[in-house]
Amino acid sequence: MRRSSSPSFSRSVSDAAPASAARAPRSPAAAGASGSARGGKPNSVRIIGGDWKRTPLPVLDIEGLRPTPDRVRETLFNWLGQRLDGQRCLDLFAGSGALGFEAASRGAQRVVMVERNPRAAQRLRENQARLSARMIEIAEADALRLAASLAPASFDVVFLDPPFGTGMLERALELSLPLVSPDGQLYAESAEPLDTHAPLLAGWSIVRRGKAGAVHYHLLRRQNDE
Repeated sequence: MRRSSSPSFSRSVSDAAPASAARAPRSPAAAGASGSARGGKPNSVRIIGGDWKRTPLPVLDIEGLRPTPDRVRETLFNWLGQRLDGQRCLDLFAGSGALGFEAASRGAQRVVMVERNPRAAQRLRENQARLSARMIEIAEADALRLAASLAPASFDVVFLDPPFGTGMLERALELSLPLVSPDGQLYAESAEPLDTHAPLLAGWSIVRRGKAGAVHYHLLRRQNDE
């Protein structure tokens, strides 16, 4: 998550890599990467499961960038069933890319990662190249504007982790819920617990929820899918 002006889209999501793109094995060089948060040097997050398990991903020290913690990601992917083979995923506020790269590592067929900060988007592209992750598409774009342009029911899993304190979550949910396939799922992080009875969530159930520090996290499904 970030605070920056919104550049124009760097590519169209419709110009995606083929859904059948192969994944590369975990790179030994990638496994040895490290860094520090000081002086603008990168931190790193570590992929916790799947084909690239234990691979570190360098993360820039950018104000407002808050990678999803390891234990929260571990819980989330336990909820999702560990593997996402053949599934289409959207990481709408990609930031560090922790959620999107985790999904790709666990077999997702297509992962669209949206990030409007140019430096963070470039770091995502660098990590994508290191892993030869051709199932991943990086869109340097405003998340809400791009979400409004996407086809309904085009993703099986949508990840929402907008910047806290900006009031973006409600609009992000409004635009993202229609993008979820009939039997799909939506994951959301927020500073406050989601209101189950909010009109926006009519027809949806919060089937799992948790809290880690100041972060509330939720997994939503349509009520007729339970």
